Amino acid sequence: MRLRTEMPEIKGITEWVNGEVTNSDLAGQPVLVHFWSISCHMCKESLPELNRMREELPQLKLVGIHMPRSEKDTDVDAVKETIVKYELKHPQGIDNQHNVVDAFENEYVPAFYLFDKNGLLRHRSAGEKALSMLKKPLERVLGELE
Repeated sequence: MRLRTEMPEIKGITEWVNGEVTNSDLAGQPVLVHFWSISCHMCKESLPELNRMREELPQLKLVGIHMPRSEKDTDVDAVKETIVKYELKHPQGIDNQHNVVDAFENEYVPAFYLFDKNGLLRHRSAGEKALSMLKKPLERVLGELE
């Protein structure tokens, strides 16, 4: 996905946990979509930071997309257990058919896609340093709300 591209439709999710969201639900506010997988150690390390962001930045809407990397990762109950274990209280889409993954052209976990209040992609990052790379773009996007 190229920067300044509109957010793809979030549809075709296998199952939602903590409430379903649509693009119209997210319109008019900054959104951070994070892709993760239960088999990804780095993903699990980033989840507490995402929880902190959810609590400290209520103006930012978080949406988690679970992206299976193997057949074992498609176990919906195992994904739900992980969501509970890591206290992920924001909407979590379990994307076993990779519908959202493909719409976002995402290949990696963890991966983060930051959209501004107009629904345009302002930053994307993936891998070990992805969260730290998100800090400055997030400040810019949130600063535009003032």
